[in-house]
Amino acid sequence: MRFDSDLTACAQLVERGDRDRFAAAMAAPVDARKVLFPIYAFNIEVSRAPWVTQEPMIAEMRLQWWTDALEEIATGGGVRRHEVVSSLSHVLDAAGARMLQRVVTARLWDVYRDPFEDQAAFSRYIEDTSATLMLAASTALSDAAPPALTDLGYAAGLAQFLRAVPELETLGRRPLVDGRPEAVRELARDGLDRLWRARKARGRVPDRARAVALAAWQAEPILKQAVADPRRVADGTLGLSEARRKARLMWVAATGRW
Repeated sequence: MRFDSDLTACAQLVERGDRDRFAAAMAAPVDARKVLFPIYAFNIEVSRAPWVTQEPMIAEMRLQWWTDALEEIATGGGVRRHEVVSSLSHVLDAAGARMLQRVVTARLWDVYRDPFEDQAAFSRYIEDTSATLMLAASTALSDAAPPALTDLGYAAGLAQFLRAVPELETLGRRPLVDGRPEAVRELARDGLDRLWRARKARGRVPDRARAVALAAWQAEPILKQAVADPRRVADGTLGLSEARRKARLMWVAATGRW
């Protein structure tokens, strides 16, 4: 698979819309980028769908469009013409397409203002919107979906979500089941526990799939910040300096130790 106009458009979409995943993809081998960019571009399109309209029905229709597109890929029939969908059709098998349908379904939470029912529902949302991306990419690269990536994806997704809490609250959402500082600290600790569990199983991730783990390069320091001072979640001050971001990504990419 070469970098045709569709794949280039996917890369540009990721560069504009998700600079962290773009940096992670650029740190991956070129062959892996050809898989990562379509999946990350899909994630941008789907994550935006609930926010581009105030009408829940229209937002649901936008998400259904992506569910239908993935079903076309899964069934092997004719696939609609779209730069992201066309690129996905070159890298996903039926299992990968069905995995990404879970991402679309999870994004229905973003359409409405209802809080998560409980902590289990919150955890499913994080796994379906983050870990599932890693599993789909791993399947496309290596025909394997190691459980370690579920834990790693959860940790990475939780770190991203905690950074987004102030914006979500501004938009009228109730992002956390329990927003008390002690509960936020425990949530971040759970994310670190899952990160460390993923590390113990790192050897079971196929070599060809290790590029997908680069997207988690900021998870540990961000979760540690939330544990040390959970008020930083509400204050919107979680995150690394630009110099530290670059240095950490280079280290993770060079060592493979996420």
